[in-house]
Amino acid sequence: PFVMHHLILWGYAHNIKSAKRLVERERVEVWDALNVVIKERPVLLNRAPTLHRLGIQAFEPVLINGSAIQIHPLVCSAFNADFDGDQMAVHVPLSKAAVLEAREVMLATHNMLLPSSGEPVVAPTLDIVLGCFYLTMLKPGAKGEGMVFSSFEEAKLAYELGFADLGAEVEVMDEGGGRRKTTVGRILFNEDLPKELGFLDKVMDKQSLKQLVADSYKLLGDEGAAEVADNIKSLGFRYATKSGSTIAMNDIEVPECKKELLEEVERRVTEVEKQFQRGLITEEERYTSTVELWSEATDKMSDAIAESLDRYGSIFLMATSGAKGNIAQIRQMAGMRGLMTDPSGRIIDFPIRSSFREGLSALEYFISTHGARKGLADTALRTADSGYLTRRLVDVAQDLIVLEEDCGTTAGIWMYEAAEKRILAPFAERILGRTAAAKIIHPQSGETIAERNEEIDEEKTKEIVQAEITKVYIRSPLSCQSRHGICQHCYGRSLAHGHIVNLGDAVGTIAAQSIGEPGTQLTLRTFHTGGVAGLDIISGLPRVEELFEARSPKVQAIIPEIDGQVEIVEADGERGIRVESSELYRDEYPLPSGWKATVTNDQWVDVGEVLAERVGSKRARKAEATPPIARVAGRVSVEQDQLAISYEEKEEREYPLPAASRIIVEPGTWVQAGQQLTEGLVNPQDLLRIMGKEAVQQYLVDEIQHVYRTQGVNINDKHVETIIRQMLRKVRIDDTGDTELLPGELVDRFVYEDINAKVLAEGGEPATAQPALLGITKASLNTDSFLSAASFQETTRVLTEAAVAGKTDKLLGLKENVIIGKLIPARCFLSPEAEALLQPPKPLFLDEEALGEGVLGEGAPDEGVLDEGLAVDQGS
Repeated sequence: PFVMHHLILWGYAHNIKSAKRLVERERVEVWDALNVVIKERPVLLNRAPTLHRLGIQAFEPVLINGSAIQIHPLVCSAFNADFDGDQMAVHVPLSKAAVLEAREVMLATHNMLLPSSGEPVVAPTLDIVLGCFYLTMLKPGAKGEGMVFSSFEEAKLAYELGFADLGAEVEVMDEGGGRRKTTVGRILFNEDLPKELGFLDKVMDKQSLKQLVADSYKLLGDEGAAEVADNIKSLGFRYATKSGSTIAMNDIEVPECKKELLEEVERRVTEVEKQFQRGLITEEERYTSTVELWSEATDKMSDAIAESLDRYGSIFLMATSGAKGNIAQIRQMAGMRGLMTDPSGRIIDFPIRSSFREGLSALEYFISTHGARKGLADTALRTADSGYLTRRLVDVAQDLIVLEEDCGTTAGIWMYEAAEKRILAPFAERILGRTAAAKIIHPQSGETIAERNEEIDEEKTKEIVQAEITKVYIRSPLSCQSRHGICQHCYGRSLAHGHIVNLGDAVGTIAAQSIGEPGTQLTLRTFHTGGVAGLDIISGLPRVEELFEARSPKVQAIIPEIDGQVEIVEADGERGIRVESSELYRDEYPLPSGWKATVTNDQWVDVGEVLAERVGSKRARKAEATPPIARVAGRVSVEQDQLAISYEEKEEREYPLPAASRIIVEPGTWVQAGQQLTEGLVNPQDLLRIMGKEAVQQYLVDEIQHVYRTQGVNINDKHVETIIRQMLRKVRIDDTGDTELLPGELVDRFVYEDINAKVLAEGGEPATAQPALLGITKASLNTDSFLSAASFQETTRVLTEAAVAGKTDKLLGLKENVIIGKLIPARCFLSPEAEALLQPPKPLFLDEEALGEGVLGEGAPDEGVLDEGLAVDQGS
């Protein structure tokens, strides 16, 4: 339509119909018109499945000859696209507002960071990494080594004339007049980088390049970082081509020590086999020893291959630069494939001794098929499971939008240095971009590092780490007191652009996408521990789902409800764990003068026993006040002017021990309430009951993060916290008091507080309640909006209940508004210039007086001409 409009405007066609004919014939004029049209319009590209918001981005289109869409190689990882026939949809924004939003918010240059972790998403990969690694590596003995140059230009010239190689170490005078040892390649690499980044004198592998993009984003903003990334791309491709890296059968050399290694292991395995046949060890022990021996052999083989590889050969370059492959894959090509698993995940104790270079025998090929097919079947199942998890997450969090600057709460959560440093994110990473909920003070100097409600930025994080502070009280979505949505201070920094989150951001949906998108990378299924049933470790996707649905785990760990000492008890052949806590108390009785104790020291007394009598005549004794009587049973200690009874209060709990469970605390040790006593997984509902809301929040965040981290996936804590906030929104009523609530009813905690405040103001008895932990499916169905719940699951039930209760939907979330066709309540932030463009035009008439006289004000259009130069049909 835009092209046709231009063809008519330029006089190539008289009406839409003839313009359409021109377009169909693909005349030259049509391409000219198209060229003009695309100048002011970005297009949206989308690749299915759109797993996170980077699956739709805007680009400035470039016209090419050819029938395939060509996109920048660096945005492929955001779309998860590759070049084997992927299809993409192209959308054209129509209205002025849509074009502005596409250009200001959705352009690829404005989406360089992952909203899930804040890492750059345009980091170089594959060929680009290989090229940059080749360009910047140091090669001892290369041509031109030891040459000295007066400037970078001279060094470049020497390379171009063939006097020095890229990897040659040379000395150059830098701009500051100092002498610098570097390589010619690194000079070429730094030439294309902005001066602000300084001179990078190191080998650039995948991680270094990613860090370089991240640093340039911080220093130069998105436009600058985009330029740096683009320069790296061009450099990488150019030098990957020049390096002539190839891979051939002959590059893969079988290590010489392979034969000896195999013979040695086979001898040891045979010994184990003999011991088993003599009945000295069990089948289980034979199996584990065999698996251990072969695993050890494959590790040794990996080391041997790493040693024997040519340091400047193509395979070694690809593996060490991070471009493609790793030592484990090279081991399978050159050494041996090693141990495989069967479909249930159990390791087959017959290893594959051949490598791909030598070729597999029929039996070996058959065994390796086992694992390969399981991998493919798993991938298909995982995609479906992960998609369903994402849908539930989006549903539970879709109404979380940033609605206010500060909810005014003084609450927060404690962020600790993780005990398991190797798995959970570093402390600095967890507190960066959060808001301090209390003043952070330097323990030594007493200086204030951050005030309350101040953002903890890179500088402050550095100070906190240097001061060796190991716990910080921070604002969190978990403690936010906003009624609907969430506030800026509690959420903190938005990871998609590195500054405080904007009002109107749909943080719930972003959290759901951040957790759901890497779901397909998580492993599926349970691992069998050597075929012992009952002790399977649930990990990966099923574990994440179990936690988000707040289900009780299959193998539950026992956690005590009280502090105390552990004892193992056995009765009738059944084992159990007893936790005993005893407290010593003292009850004191004054002994006035003239009274004498009737009990002796250390004597046992029961409740109601007389402890003293008056000394003197009977009459005097009668007239006197009542004697002291023991209020408790215990041992007496007689002191000068008082008696004291020491008594012990015991509390004990017993828990039956399932046959398969293993105790992880020594008998006689002192344990705290909520501490794990046996192996297994803690039931979050028990933890909530015993330890309260904060403990269960901390447990869920850490456990979910543990699963993602072990798979090498980086997700910021705040996304997980956002979802858990939604799981803990309701309270379950215990006692109704004078309210109209029902026992066992689930009520939003803010509604519950309002009802209680109202009843208290009227002098009534408030209701009491416990926090309730709901799984994401249940939380979605219990949301205030019936439209959202009905569109999720159990439509008929939700709608009938809503009708019976006469519910109203306030349309606060995204889904409700989409269903009825309204604009969603989230909004994107445009620059002030863009906002000005969207303002409605000024009224044509200046004032009412002028109107009354029938005079047109300034700025009124001539008759018959409308805005945008379109002719008006006088007859209409």
